[in-house]
Amino acid sequence: MAEIGRVAVIGAGVMGAGIAAHVANAGVPVLLLDIVPAGAADRSAIAKGAVEKMLKTEPAPFMSAAAAKLVETGNIEDDLGRLADCDWIVEAVVEKLEVKQGLYARIEAVRKPGSVVSSNTSTIPLGRLVEGLTDRFKSDFLITHFFNPPRYMRLLEIVSGPATRPEATAAVARFADVRLGKSVVHCADRPGFIANRLGIHWLAAGVVEAAERGIPVEAADALIGRPFGIPKTGIFGLIDLVGLDLMPHVIGSMAGALPAGDLFHAVNRPVPVVDRMIREGYTGRKGKGGFYRLNREKGRAREAVDLATGAYRPQAKPAVQAIEDAGRSMEALMRHPSPEGRYARAVMASTLAYAAMLAGDASDDIDAIDEAMRLGYNWKQGPFELIDGIGVDRFTALAEEDGLPVAPILKTAAGRSFYRVEGGRRQALTLDGTYRDLVRPDGVILLADLKLASKPLMKNGSAALWDIGDGVCCFEFTSKMNALDPDVLDLLQKSLEVVKAGHKALVVYNEGSNFSVGANLGLALFAANIAAWGQIEQLVEAGQRAYSAVKYAPFPVVGAPAGMALGGGCEILLHCHAVQAHAETYMGLVEVGVGVIPGWGGCKEMLARWQAAPTLPKGPMPGVSKVFETVSVATVSKSAAEAKDLLFLRPTDGVTMNRYRLLADAKARALAMVAGHKAPAPATYVLPGPSGKVALDMAVAQFARLGKATAHDIVVSGALAEVLSGGDADPTEAIGEEDVLALERRAFMRLIRTPGTLARVEHMLETGKPLRN
Repeated sequence: MAEIGRVAVIGAGVMGAGIAAHVANAGVPVLLLDIVPAGAADRSAIAKGAVEKMLKTEPAPFMSAAAAKLVETGNIEDDLGRLADCDWIVEAVVEKLEVKQGLYARIEAVRKPGSVVSSNTSTIPLGRLVEGLTDRFKSDFLITHFFNPPRYMRLLEIVSGPATRPEATAAVARFADVRLGKSVVHCADRPGFIANRLGIHWLAAGVVEAAERGIPVEAADALIGRPFGIPKTGIFGLIDLVGLDLMPHVIGSMAGALPAGDLFHAVNRPVPVVDRMIREGYTGRKGKGGFYRLNREKGRAREAVDLATGAYRPQAKPAVQAIEDAGRSMEALMRHPSPEGRYARAVMASTLAYAAMLAGDASDDIDAIDEAMRLGYNWKQGPFELIDGIGVDRFTALAEEDGLPVAPILKTAAGRSFYRVEGGRRQALTLDGTYRDLVRPDGVILLADLKLASKPLMKNGSAALWDIGDGVCCFEFTSKMNALDPDVLDLLQKSLEVVKAGHKALVVYNEGSNFSVGANLGLALFAANIAAWGQIEQLVEAGQRAYSAVKYAPFPVVGAPAGMALGGGCEILLHCHAVQAHAETYMGLVEVGVGVIPGWGGCKEMLARWQAAPTLPKGPMPGVSKVFETVSVATVSKSAAEAKDLLFLRPTDGVTMNRYRLLADAKARALAMVAGHKAPAPATYVLPGPSGKVALDMAVAQFARLGKATAHDIVVSGALAEVLSGGDADPTEAIGEEDVLALERRAFMRLIRTPGTLARVEHMLETGKPLRN
């Protein structure tokens, strides 16, 4: 079929509206329809209200205000004929078979030939959905199971029926991959597909075992969280997030659909305290609280529920000896003789054994099951990777001791592992006992794969330089949280020389959760505590030199961020010749939060961008005011699209929706820039000088009078105002980049010596949160 150019979503509930918003995020027009509400003056009020609500929702379903304009609204009585213009029609209505089938008959009457229809169902098998429908409909129908919220959850499960046209499945999968940024996992037509079937088992086991064993919710979440590479929300925090009231429906649906001998039934046991909480409105974060709550009557005190009584008590910080004793060994934790160790074993042994049973049932590919749990439930490793971490034979022995079924795939893997590296390629075990290469889709390059078959051109403790082919190198941050330190800056300078000598271009990229959280504050605080002010100034100068070298490199340098790019992480991107950003890139110059100002050229680059912005009035002050407005409150973009609005990204910078495609897209961008590349001419600045600083100081003083700026905010903002206004600059004379860099250095060094700034740095390191002093 042709490319998908227009989409319709029927059902404007949380999921349907979220799917429509994310299609719009991809720049694709989308029609959102729902029923006509009884007695409503506006027959399309439900769909319109859904869009209005999403514009106010946090986290935001839309990546930009412009995306919202791509959503057209209507209703299924007056506007169903508009489906004839759509290439893909997504049904996201109530989970009732008769409602869905009645809607399908109406869709079939108006849709155009070759259009694809899919259901977002999470519980009803495809075979039942298409019963009694035409052969044409069956050939164009599949299940596309999105996860909530659709913008942020990268997993999409696709189920095709025996009659589904392969090209229909391929068209939707390609669109979901490239345009929506989804990792597509193909599933068998089995209840719960992959992620929810295993995930609901895991959650149910976690709740019932904690209740029956008397394990406090805080300890349960600590045990089932980080020791297994699972988010710290663990079991109970996650259920609070999704809603306690959803669990009985999902568990009941799963239990009703699965055969009697399925291991799922072993964890489907009643937990009276949970039923009572739901009846009384304690449904999680969306209700009066859940397993955790903030008690507003006690000054928002953090409380947790006692699973034995249902009463709330002060939330405790768990100190679980079993976790300390086990270290990094999952097996040691699961074999720990304490009640906590036995709880971890009961939950995770059952879950991993169940995962093994899904191989050959929900999917024939273990890597698909692992991917579903990594992206559907944010596990760091999938279940088969976890079993490899324990050891296949060790886990099998543990399962047998507990009387758990040993799936055929576990017997097949005996004495081996589920994954291995052979000839520089990662391979996965198949159902027949052979290994197959894990082949990435066209247009996907992962640094993790390249590392299996190559060694870095250069590396130190904080960074590495890799050859990624075709004359392009990749500079990778490797420090904790990709924080920037002298080793990063040193290797960056050396890498630029290596690329200059024998390569065509450089990409700055890594596969961490965040591109970079900025400079290593711990080093700065240590140096300040021993009054090594010269060392701190050397670090500031080194960053300015390294980033200037990036900007004036005689070859293209392309930044490729994903996640947070803050402080110095944002500043290096401002100096790149182009940026290819993942759509979920959160950029900002946040240095004021720790009591300093951007010191590695961030002020300089933002001034140049805003002074050249065609949307602002001419003159020295408008651009300065805009940068001050952005930087003084540590503004962080909520998407790559918003980063363009803030000029952290240029209008010409690219955006990649799929995280897996980012490196390939950045490499292609760099190669396209090689021919005719010229380093930019140094910027010049016409700045307002002392009068501009007075104006900015007056604005800050007004915020202080309103209680919106603290005493140290005034100090930090004053230093920022001095830099941005040009110090003693004459507004009739231009100054150069070196002048602005000198102002940055002086302001930074003055602030880092103040008690207020040192208190902010220390507080950030201890709590991860800014201090308002």
